[in-house]
Amino acid sequence: MEHLDVLIIGAGISGIGAGRYLKTELPAKSFAILEARGASGGTWDLFRYPGIRSDSDLHTFGYEFKPWRDEESIADAPRILAYLRETITENGLDQHIRYHHEVAHAAWSSADARWTVTLADGRTLSCDWLFSAGGYYRYDEGFTPAFHHRESFRGTIIHPQHWPEDLDYAGKRVLVIGSGATAVTLVPAMAPTAAHVTMLQRTPTYILPVPKKDKLANAFKKHLGEVRGYAWTRRKNIAQQRMIWSFAQRFPKAARRVIRWVNTRQLPPGYPVDEHFNPPYDPWDQRLCAVPDGDLFRAIRHGSASVVTGRIARFTPEGVLLESGRSLEADIIVTATGLNVQAFGGVPMTVDGRPVHLPDTVAYKGMMLSGVPNLAFAIGYTNSSWTLKIGLLCEHFCRILEHMDLHGYAECRPVLNDPSMPTRPFLDFGAGYIRRAVGQLPRQGDRMPWLTSMDYQSDVRLLRADDVTDPELHFSAAGTAQHRVEHGDDLVARE
Repeated sequence: MEHLDVLIIGAGISGIGAGRYLKTELPAKSFAILEARGASGGTWDLFRYPGIRSDSDLHTFGYEFKPWRDEESIADAPRILAYLRETITENGLDQHIRYHHEVAHAAWSSADARWTVTLADGRTLSCDWLFSAGGYYRYDEGFTPAFHHRESFRGTIIHPQHWPEDLDYAGKRVLVIGSGATAVTLVPAMAPTAAHVTMLQRTPTYILPVPKKDKLANAFKKHLGEVRGYAWTRRKNIAQQRMIWSFAQRFPKAARRVIRWVNTRQLPPGYPVDEHFNPPYDPWDQRLCAVPDGDLFRAIRHGSASVVTGRIARFTPEGVLLESGRSLEADIIVTATGLNVQAFGGVPMTVDGRPVHLPDTVAYKGMMLSGVPNLAFAIGYTNSSWTLKIGLLCEHFCRILEHMDLHGYAECRPVLNDPSMPTRPFLDFGAGYIRRAVGQLPRQGDRMPWLTSMDYQSDVRLLRADDVTDPELHFSAAGTAQHRVEHGDDLVARE
């Protein structure tokens, strides 16, 4: 059986980043990136719906070590995918990625101080460390609610996660169900070609226009050079994101008024802003949706798109009937209704024969699990660019490995010293796809290191500056690991 120092699960933006940090910071370590699909890029290769793009600027969504060179800071999927694959080539990661390697099970043995990873085809590998970078949702299935009489609709029903390459929507009436990031991307992308696009939402979402091109970023690049200009833009945008989020948290009523004022200026005179763009919750209770250069609002102004707020009673042969009694006719219905959240790629794990039940674990520094040795995972920010946190935790991961090598440790296990500590959901966020999955995810505590920080500056101190040693992070040599198993210490589940 082949043995490697580290196995990274997933060749998306997180897995590619983890591979680069390993290769750069710990060049002597052997590692492989296991990718279930036949291509790298994760989300940016999987999703093919019209207009798919980032909803964060690429100066913060991109890697800290690789400047974003495009003039547009909000980019579409093909350009992001090219950026990721360029990162693979530049860092020699091609030789480390193994495609069509779907992980079916991972088992930790304290006696051997290693993981045994079983693939879907039955092959096995072993490793000292497992790094889960497989994303947070199911790749094979998006979320679609159970709509009454769905089968009666005579047109085409599509989920954006499985967009047909040959779909012709020219001159068709399109109904997009949903109002999240996918919906607000689809509507303006389809509007110029379709007969009309209607976005049907149960409740409004906060939506803000952002410029596609960051003039200051391009000026920095011109006058400071590519590397320094990128670094300055990154700092500027991190500060800007933090300022907006902090303002919304401290002054939610004022933030609501500002967003409403911006929306009113973007929409036609007399438009019912409060009905369609004034959510019942405060800004950043759920993620704000960004629309580049106000493209959604422009489509509404031009009359090629519209927004309807209401609840679906049932599907009809011609479209949908709302609870209000209003009918919406369509040739194509797109169910932009969200993702199915799935932690760690849905890979079942055991520790010394005992199944790891995720809701019984508590996340350590937002990157490891209580009672689970030599496992790290990549989860980014929900209130700013996802990748900002990925870079920090990859650095911290490499520092843990360095510390273990220096002291001859074989095992690293977070241990919760206070089992009575109050806990709350790991991702404490109001989005529907998160709420549906709360019972399947780990928990977080009410104090460090068991809090999952969503603040970049705090994480810079915690993950980059602070020492990796911690009273609740237990290191041991290979010979002492089995002792705990025999004596029943450090159980996976909170007893």
